[in-house]
Amino acid sequence: MRSDHSPRTLRPADEHFVAPLDETPLREVDAVDTTAAPRSMWGEAAHNLIRNPVFVVSALLILLLLFIAAFPGLFTDFDPTKGDLGVSNQKPGDGHLLGTTVQGYDVWARILYGTRTSLSVGFFAMVISTVIGVVIGAFAGYVGGWIDEVLSRVTEIFFALPLVLGAIVAFTALSSGVSTFTIALILAVFGWTNIARITRGAVLSVKSQDFVTASTALGAGKLTNLAKHVLPNAIAPVIVTATVNLGVFIVAQATLSYLGLGNGSISWGSDISDAQPALRNNPMMLFYPSVALAICVLSFIMLGDAVRDALDPKARKR
Repeated sequence: MRSDHSPRTLRPADEHFVAPLDETPLREVDAVDTTAAPRSMWGEAAHNLIRNPVFVVSALLILLLLFIAAFPGLFTDFDPTKGDLGVSNQKPGDGHLLGTTVQGYDVWARILYGTRTSLSVGFFAMVISTVIGVVIGAFAGYVGGWIDEVLSRVTEIFFALPLVLGAIVAFTALSSGVSTFTIALILAVFGWTNIARITRGAVLSVKSQDFVTASTALGAGKLTNLAKHVLPNAIAPVIVTATVNLGVFIVAQATLSYLGLGNGSISWGSDISDAQPALRNNPMMLFYPSVALAICVLSFIMLGDAVRDALDPKARKR
């Protein structure tokens, strides 16, 4: 009888077969082009972006929206500010692609021209809030000490203020009409905090790296290190957040217009508000501007997700 601890003799049927390397596709799969130049972080990100269908779709939608905002007159012959009560609440057709509102405005024309207002406010608010957040977050994270404590407490105070509520208070405090830039400035004043918090965290992570220490040892000052070494390596999450924030500011602007706190320009939010009286008889008047707003915001959120995946592969959803 064979002992339980004696070695087991392999029969021919039990032997493991390993194919020769020449008969497998591993050589082609693992092949590396040693002649190709290595890509930088931004080059690798661009390479990944153009291969990401989410980025391609969102980028095409955004380019289309930008073209419409720049040249809305190419897509319609109607003036969105002139209503004709003779064609009030008309169904789609008879020259009006999406029909008319209760006041006789062409719905398609107002959607097209409303794109300009939404993108303008969103873009200006995104740029201003990003500049404020990067400056405050970078100095708080890099300098540290009491400056970090003071700036962090100021950031927390503004972070506790809701974006739309703070904008409503600011609008009610203004006695006269406001411009598009003023609306963007108000939104930026209450919307820079997440950029500052992300910038501070990224700077704290980068400033402890060896290349920053080496630069300091070679005599580089704090501002030089911050501008040339720390910020360029900490800007990736800021770009992602700023892209998503643009969509947030567009929603905030539409909300303010819905509440009647705009500057009187054509806006998807005001069109949604004006369509409420005719909701039962013609619900599509509410549907069209709502879809336009949703597509615009979704495009920037999708773009932000794609950029995040390209710049930080570890953050990709499994």
